[in-house]
Amino acid sequence: MRVLFDSDVRSGLDAVDAVRAARGAVVDAYRGLLAAPPRLRADFGENGLVFTAGGYADGPVGFRVYGLWPGGSDQAVLVWDRNGRLKGCVVGNEIGARRTGALGGVAADALARANAATVGIVGSGVQAWTQLWAIAAVRPLAGVRVFSPTREKREAFTGRAQTELSLPARVCETAEEAVAGADIVVLATRAEQPVVEADWIQAGAHVSTVGPKLVSAHETPPELAERAAVLVSDSPEQAAAYGEPFFTDRSLTHLGAVVTGDQAGRTSDDDITLYCSTGLAGSEVVVAEALLAEGRGRRAAPA
Repeated sequence: MRVLFDSDVRSGLDAVDAVRAARGAVVDAYRGLLAAPPRLRADFGENGLVFTAGGYADGPVGFRVYGLWPGGSDQAVLVWDRNGRLKGCVVGNEIGARRTGALGGVAADALARANAATVGIVGSGVQAWTQLWAIAAVRPLAGVRVFSPTREKREAFTGRAQTELSLPARVCETAEEAVAGADIVVLATRAEQPVVEADWIQAGAHVSTVGPKLVSAHETPPELAERAAVLVSDSPEQAAAYGEPFFTDRSLTHLGAVVTGDQAGRTSDDDITLYCSTGLAGSEVVVAEALLAEGRGRRAAPA
């Protein structure tokens, strides 16, 4: 059994491989091959644990678990093979964030215009970073514009994009400046009120929303969902299982249906497409299994 940590994920998980694994998970979940039930929660007073489990009838299978302690907690993804042997454990926050980014990369590849080359990002945290990391693997980017409320954070994010991804990125002073005219827009905040206005988004743009998406708390304006030609999610089942209604009452199309061509995604260069990230259970197992197959990380001692 192998044990991997955040450093192993950062050094060993290539964005192209992560998007490929995430694409396979999305398609298999849509086809009913990957079991991907909505997340489960166990409460312990003020704390609790959240489990997202998934896998294949003939393996691999596994789950991700994280805690609800104030300020966050450690996470772990455990993966078993078809014979019930524990293949490995990936400890830390990187694997969850990278698989979310990889799913966003699948959505951008399926829904953004073929010539999409500019990205506007609202947010500068880990979720914003992994979205850009994955999008850069599916589109050659000519420009990245970044806004978040804290200047130091958006400057650090922009510098990282320049050095680690070799992207021409620049800081913006407003959210409107970041997203107006962008081919791909990423909203990755914790905001409970819309962080952009619908008319800031140009015709033909693809938008990914990663942050809150409930009626009571949503970073994306409902008017943008109404403008979108298609509304897509990696897991419509997870969206339906939230404790309260989604921020829009429009039906969600399964991303896997678009990837396979069973349902239309973009039909015109003027279409606005909107991807709502909800967290496909089992996708972290598929991505972790791909990383474990590379043989990185330390080997745990036999029990």
